[in-house]
Amino acid sequence: MDFFQLLTYPFVQRAILAGVISAGLLAILGVFVHVRRMAFFSEGIAHASLAGVAIGILLNQEPLLWAAIWSAAFASAVYILEKKTHLSPDSLIGILFTSSLAFGVLLINLKPGYQPDLISFLFGNILTVRAADLTVIAVAAVLIGAFLLWQFRSYLLLSLNKEMAHVAGLRTELLSFLLYLVLAIAVTLGIKVLGIVLVGALIIIPTATAKLFAGSVRSLLIQSIIFAELAVLIGIALSLTWNLPTGSLIILTGTTLFLASLGVKNVIKA
Repeated sequence: MDFFQLLTYPFVQRAILAGVISAGLLAILGVFVHVRRMAFFSEGIAHASLAGVAIGILLNQEPLLWAAIWSAAFASAVYILEKKTHLSPDSLIGILFTSSLAFGVLLINLKPGYQPDLISFLFGNILTVRAADLTVIAVAAVLIGAFLLWQFRSYLLLSLNKEMAHVAGLRTELLSFLLYLVLAIAVTLGIKVLGIVLVGALIIIPTATAKLFAGSVRSLLIQSIIFAELAVLIGIALSLTWNLPTGSLIILTGTTLFLASLGVKNVIKA
């Protein structure tokens, strides 16, 4: 079927919109993840959400809703334990996300038979995004994106110097906790597009690519969004053309952009 003819189908249009919206949101979060060195946290949330997906499947309810609830609980647990224990954040995340992952696998085995929904959540299937899914993704992305841009300077100061942020009158603990929750919800929304296995990559790779050229945090933000959108749009186009998994092609496109940018950067430096 002709590529441009495919673009006239509603399910393809929903997929493109969902991808573009998710890419923009995850790219914005990617900047904060990079500055605060939270890459492992974002990966941990994605994998921990499997337990929430499993609960939704067992209860015959919306798995994405339960994934969001579980991810928010995971983020809250990490934040609280960071304050209550002397363990490093990486250790806490490693313990909690592997435990959640194991719990999710255990729950899935309680439901007999093949679970096609589970495969979709593990590896993503952007072409199955429903109108209701798109509405939820769009509304949540607008609210989260608006909050992050509104508090951009506050989070930047908090990331660079927590003591100075406290002296400046910022509610540092509340802001940190809200960032954990926002990241948890955003990662969960991205699961519908890319799946549990791949969603973390769209947070990390575009920002890593943008960092090669960005001279300021503002340019890092703008370039991260551009690279994320390019990865999604090119990945979807290749997927429709070659009939290959969309999520995988989005991430591989992002990786290709990173490697190409790295090559350009080295040529410029030479």
